[in-house]
Amino acid sequence: MTLSEIKKAREESGYSYEEIAKRSGVPFSTVQKVLGGTTTRPRSDTLRKLATAFEPGSKEPFQRQGTYTIDDYYRVPDDRRVELIDGVFYDMAAPRNIHQLLIGEIHFQIASFIKKNKGSCIPFFAPADVRLDEGADDRTMVQPDIFVVCDRDKTRSKYTGGAPDLIIEVLSPSTRKKDMTKKLHKYTDAGVREYWIVDPDIGRILVYNLENDCVVSIYSFGEKVPVAIYDGKLEIDFGDMPSYITDCYDENWKLVEDKILWV
Repeated sequence: MTLSEIKKAREESGYSYEEIAKRSGVPFSTVQKVLGGTTTRPRSDTLRKLATAFEPGSKEPFQRQGTYTIDDYYRVPDDRRVELIDGVFYDMAAPRNIHQLLIGEIHFQIASFIKKNKGSCIPFFAPADVRLDEGADDRTMVQPDIFVVCDRDKTRSKYTGGAPDLIIEVLSPSTRKKDMTKKLHKYTDAGVREYWIVDPDIGRILVYNLENDCVVSIYSFGEKVPVAIYDGKLEIDFGDMPSYITDCYDENWKLVEDKILWV
């Protein structure tokens, strides 16, 4: 199997990185790097071993995916970061530098606006737990990259209980499909008011106004993007990002792979 075929098999099976490691015998850290996109050219013997994880009867099958609950989530070791969606565990691979830089800058602009205007909403960034439907769904706990909660009654010491008003996800190779499909549906059903998907590879932002029949607006890096929950009074200025972010892109706002930065 090729790397792309293995990634597709993983998506179809719902296996976590830990489960793939157990089924294939490949160390967990290697599985995380290969399937998370950190290692782009894995060795052929590693690919052969990874492929065995998806062979029928290769090892004891994992039967519980789809049945895990919040109780199981809290049993996960603290040094392992996961999300739980509809009873399925998803491992969170270590993000790329550009991912973290964008999160930091976007969160900074939101937090600065709230502080300047003496707002009551609370801006969070990952890792922070969100239980989208505390009353009805005990099989989902997510960790959005950035989220804003305006109803402080939803905040707990360990997690947020209920739908945030705004959620922003910055895409990574390992989370792209989940963020654009599963999470979009979960956030919509839970009552999230506004959902952004920031694609750092092509410099694009998709803004879903979930309060307004899921109207979608598309922006590019270089533009100011209005925040609907603040009636556009807050704009995230992607055209005024620090040089350590803009240096990662060419003139068309396409991410330059493996560029040596900040020299």
